[in-house]
Amino acid sequence: MEFADSGSWILALCVMCLILFIMWSENSKRKEMPPGPSPLPLLGNVLQLNMKELPKSLMKLAKTYGDVFTIYMGPRSVVVLHGCDAVKEALIDNAHVFSNRGRIPFAEILFKKFGIILSNGERWKQLRRFTLTTLRNFGMGKKSLEELIQQEARYLREEFSKRKGISIDPTYFLTLAVSNMICSIVFGERFEYEDKKFLGLLALLKETFSLVNSRAGQMLNSFPIIRKFPGPHQKIFQNVTAMKSFVLEKVKQHQETLDQNCPRDFIDCFLIKMEEVREMGKTNSTLKTCFITVLNLFFAGTETTSNTLRHSLRILSKYPDIQGSVSKVQKEIDVVIGQERSPSLEDRSKMPYTDAVIHEIQRHSDIVPLGLPHATAETTNFRGYTIPKDTTVFPFLSSVLKDPKYFKNPSKFDPGHFLNDKGEFRKNEAFLPFSAGRRICLGEGMARMEIFLFLTFILQNFNLETDEDPSDIDITPLPYKLRFVPRL
Repeated sequence: MEFADSGSWILALCVMCLILFIMWSENSKRKEMPPGPSPLPLLGNVLQLNMKELPKSLMKLAKTYGDVFTIYMGPRSVVVLHGCDAVKEALIDNAHVFSNRGRIPFAEILFKKFGIILSNGERWKQLRRFTLTTLRNFGMGKKSLEELIQQEARYLREEFSKRKGISIDPTYFLTLAVSNMICSIVFGERFEYEDKKFLGLLALLKETFSLVNSRAGQMLNSFPIIRKFPGPHQKIFQNVTAMKSFVLEKVKQHQETLDQNCPRDFIDCFLIKMEEVREMGKTNSTLKTCFITVLNLFFAGTETTSNTLRHSLRILSKYPDIQGSVSKVQKEIDVVIGQERSPSLEDRSKMPYTDAVIHEIQRHSDIVPLGLPHATAETTNFRGYTIPKDTTVFPFLSSVLKDPKYFKNPSKFDPGHFLNDKGEFRKNEAFLPFSAGRRICLGEGMARMEIFLFLTFILQNFNLETDEDPSDIDITPLPYKLRFVPRL
């Protein structure tokens, strides 16, 4: 009995010594790093942060610690860059240091650092170059893609017109329309709005994004070990597995019908590239890389743009009278485009107010507040602080889009942020919704085309009506309903 008691005391002492050693070790590492709240051993700062509303917590910390500070997501140190100047100094002026992809633990569990989002080094450079070239070859930034968007906008108009002014949630219609654009390039086909399999896939996609951004998803990212335990986070893995199966089935169908001399879409091009690389004795282009890259493009090409459009309609419903937002945009549409033809990209330069409204919607929507994490490629000195190699870095995009140095009313919806005194459109260097530097969003050009063409087409054809008082409208990811009333 005494021996057992002695053993317990020795074990407790060892555990205490281990904790003290970890604390001492971490304190030594933190001395030269950017300042931040003191972390707890193993837990880090998770108890001091609101994991459900992490951007708000980081905004508060920036007021105390400045534009470069350190937090601990569990045992993992993360340097946060706050404000436009700090983010651009890192991602653009010091791109060679800050362009690695930072760790996304839950995504690493799912994808094992395959695909274009998680890869680094030479593999990432080759994959990015190939992906950009292929997307451009299949229309990104060209007239052919513009025509596809115009055609899809007409399908969308039909769906809204069928409802004859009945209040509906536009989320799935917008998601289907946007998703069909990336599907046309990646899979070589669009899907009907009644396609149950495709609707189910998009439902999984939306649920997965919601779970990733929930408290459970944030905790999984901070403590990957909890993947072994039951909880709502397990649904993320189930959903992604189902989406993987869908994409892998498409890849296999392409393998069976591939014509090397006539590639139909991105998958065909990747399969042809795989064969070329295999013949050269290299192994970088694997089937796993192919379908995970396709899944990356499907994720990114669907959710962020459709969410921006969803926010667009909600924001315009809440702020219809700010500088006459909706009516002024519709007037500009009527003067420049009229009712006889579809909007085109050439119209944008003649529609400064509409352009300003769309930019302000993107700024105010703040779809990816933290940006995707970066990492340091080497130990570096940044603004007087030492940041070790492989440290995760958050370019806090929300703080850029709401930087009071560049936007006079950062918390308010104000198209004037992008207009000069003459009512002409003006650029703002803090407009970075797609991030900046070498890791800037691959689909920026495509997303900008879609947002402009879909939104102007909707406002060209419909008035937006809601039963809610505009002052009561909540600009959050919650479901909402609108009536799309045909314009006379």
